[in-house]
Amino acid sequence: MEFLDIVDKNDKIIGRATRDDIYKKSLCHRIAHVLVFNNEEKMFLQMRSKKVSFCPNHWSTAVGGHVQSGETYTEAAMREYQEELGTQSELFLVGKDFYSAPNSPDKFLTTFKTFFEGQLNPNPEEVSRVENFSIKKIKEMIENGEKFHPELLFILNKYYL
Repeated sequence: MEFLDIVDKNDKIIGRATRDDIYKKSLCHRIAHVLVFNNEEKMFLQMRSKKVSFCPNHWSTAVGGHVQSGETYTEAAMREYQEELGTQSELFLVGKDFYSAPNSPDKFLTTFKTFFEGQLNPNPEEVSRVENFSIKKIKEMIENGEKFHPELLFILNKYYL
């Protein structure tokens, strides 16, 4: 059973709950994302598996997931990086943002970026495929109505578009 920290509007831990309870009770929690770029400055995006419960078959950050209770954002990002893509590389902080959206609990998104050249080994339970795109191409994909995870859209609009 996965436990997550409950946080207040200042990102201070005020409790903990199961992941299911976080969503049932709409409790504020933490998420870590990693934007992976290659040497050509193209961003890797993952196509979420049809098996995931939220936003299946949507483009998402190359790496993203819940910060488990007791973890730092960096620890969560590195764990998710290993779980989803089978590798790791040095992370650089992009930013931390409060995120609020309809029909979703409030959360803090901490976004990291990294540069990686090499073999990615996506976890087929979570990731259908991974591809890299220029920021210009990603913008065209959004304009053409391709499905994007809402947190990725938030991050792209804040930092890259």
